[in-house]
Amino acid sequence: MIRILGTILAALLGLAFGSFLNVCLSRWPEGESVVKPRSHCRNCARTLTWWENLPLLSWIALRGRCRTCQTKIGWRYPLVEFAVGALWAFTVWRVLPAMLSPDLSLTSAPLVSCFASGFDVAIGRIIFYWLLVALAVLDVEHLWLPNWITLPGIGLGILFTSSHFVLAEWLPEGPETPLPKTIGMNLLGAIVAPLAAAGLILLIRWTYWLIRRREGIGLGDAKLMALLGAWLGLSGALLSFAIGVMLGAVFALFVLTVPRARRESDTWLLSKLPLGTFLCIGGIISALWGQPIIAAYLRWVGL
Repeated sequence: MIRILGTILAALLGLAFGSFLNVCLSRWPEGESVVKPRSHCRNCARTLTWWENLPLLSWIALRGRCRTCQTKIGWRYPLVEFAVGALWAFTVWRVLPAMLSPDLSLTSAPLVSCFASGFDVAIGRIIFYWLLVALAVLDVEHLWLPNWITLPGIGLGILFTSSHFVLAEWLPEGPETPLPKTIGMNLLGAIVAPLAAAGLILLIRWTYWLIRRREGIGLGDAKLMALLGAWLGLSGALLSFAIGVMLGAVFALFVLTVPRARRESDTWLLSKLPLGTFLCIGGIISALWGQPIIAAYLRWVGL
């Protein structure tokens, strides 16, 4: 019962933060404040009532249109709210059994129990998913991966990853014990992973420039890969890249099947695809099921 209630609470919080993220995604590109003015129709400027601001429910009740001017409210609004709510709910659903385990003594060592149960990982994942949903939408709508999201995201990823290595391995043995030797390697890996992940994009960017003499991949994608490496490690970032590239290729082939796109194929080939969006989707898949996917691949290749 506690697991179900906790999951429902996480879903509701996710819907609320997803609704706030929609406000940010609409106002950030325009340089507007996310606090003032109150939520309003972007077309007729009418201030929305409280029941028009309910995540998901309002969009369904209004049938995707403004109540006053009948302007369409895009699918992005319910999709973002649903994505954040579902990801947060799934994260809490997975971590609660470990937190409620009778083997953990919350009274004697709450901080140790917190890290032993993976609670810190769950908090990190919640932040990580919120960042990826934001970046995915900004890239698909504006081809924009702002530094003030990616760079702090890299720092937070390194902080969460390295602190989990230290506290999860050291605190259970007691603060008076010496630091395990493996912690140094783990901390080094937490720093090297984002650098190596970004280096992959920079290598592809440099190779493309040598061949075509034009920019093929933006620096924002390199910073996004560094963010993925900081949160998921190098293997998780590489899996995200592989998934993102495959999704991008499928999308490109789908676009080419459209008659108009075929007629203007030369122009289309010079246009930009939102690689960052596909990398974000790959990052979410890697965070959710990365280890089973990598294990299945290793078995398939016989390793």
